[in-house]
Amino acid sequence: MAIAEGRTVSFTGPEAIDAEVLETFPYSGPDQEIVTETREFSAVCPYSGLPDYATLTVKYVPADRCIELKSLKYYVTSFRNVGIFQEHATARIADDLYRALEPKRLEISTVYNVRGGFLTTCTVQLPGR
Repeated sequence: MAIAEGRTVSFTGPEAIDAEVLETFPYSGPDQEIVTETREFSAVCPYSGLPDYATLTVKYVPADRCIELKSLKYYVTSFRNVGIFQEHATARIADDLYRALEPKRLEISTVYNVRGGFLTTCTVQLPGR
């Protein structure tokens, strides 16, 4: 819970992020980079209690499976009321997707809407197995 200008704003903690909804399907084929993007990512700043909106980009080269997009949408939506810093949200998404996919390469990037005059971009790159 955060105090913002004399108001109490309630939000949940990172334990509400639901990585269990992530589903994959088998992939066999040539190496290819898959890019999925949404402008609908949001979470809550745990310091101010205000929403943070971002464009989320997922880039990966699959080893033997791909992410099922409906499950990714449910996963992303689970952040909506979670109090989490921008940098931690990006890292959490990278960790969860890396575990689900075990890809050859994974890059997660979040470009947050300007807040206080600052544009923030967070990027995590993870090597594959």
